[in-house]
Amino acid sequence: MIDINTTIHAKWFTTIVHIAFFYAVIRLSNILIDKFITKIVKYKDDFELKKQLFTLKSIIKSIADTIIVIFAVMFILNNLGIDIRPILTAAGVLGVAVGFGAKRFFEDIITGFSLLLEGQIRVGDYVEISGYQGVVEKADIKMIKLRDINGRVHYIRNGMVDIVTNYTRDYSYYVFDIGVAYKENIEYVINVLKELGENFREYSDCKNYILEPLEVLGLDKFDDSAVVIRARFKTTPMKQWEVGRSFNLRIKERFDELGIEIPFPQTTVHIEKN
Repeated sequence: MIDINTTIHAKWFTTIVHIAFFYAVIRLSNILIDKFITKIVKYKDDFELKKQLFTLKSIIKSIADTIIVIFAVMFILNNLGIDIRPILTAAGVLGVAVGFGAKRFFEDIITGFSLLLEGQIRVGDYVEISGYQGVVEKADIKMIKLRDINGRVHYIRNGMVDIVTNYTRDYSYYVFDIGVAYKENIEYVINVLKELGENFREYSDCKNYILEPLEVLGLDKFDDSAVVIRARFKTTPMKQWEVGRSFNLRIKERFDELGIEIPFPQTTVHIEKN
């Protein structure tokens, strides 16, 4: 006669072994996915493709984990002698009922797949979504995590995403609005900027981030106390601000050397004598 307690203990021991086995399978699959993606990225020179692959990695791992967990649950229940057919039927009915009340959830999933597979958002991009700007720290099929310049984290549901402004797709621009006094010779100032841009592109610490020579667009507008010359540098993604800050410093130093006036708003008061 078989001891019932021994049988129960044997089943629970087997179940624990199965749980440990499937946990190890999940861990192993995640490691293999990491190694596979890392190996592909290693032999790719396209920076944009690398970001896309790293973003898709989290989706692949999430899908693989879900499949393994579902299979593990079915396997363990069947091993315990539990008929899973009624459970599957009940799950189907419950799924239909929940589906009617889970519209937002499915909107997030569908939109998330679209955003990630089309490459509109990748981990490491600087984007603007729903009025919030920041670096994408995490992007999956449910939610986007942005961290702004102040360190604040914004969690945005994929279903809420309508327009995505990506500041770092393929390349970036830093636009300079350079104000000089009305008395200055604009053609001379433009030539100074072009010469300074060539020198900066060749010898500065940011030279590896600059993709094209400084593009001087010309006299852009007349302000109250200055005429504004617009120019821009084309840079590698995420480096436009570093390039812009460094070149702004060079502009200030060079204009001071040449005596080119950078005006500031001021008010002149005339007092009439009776």
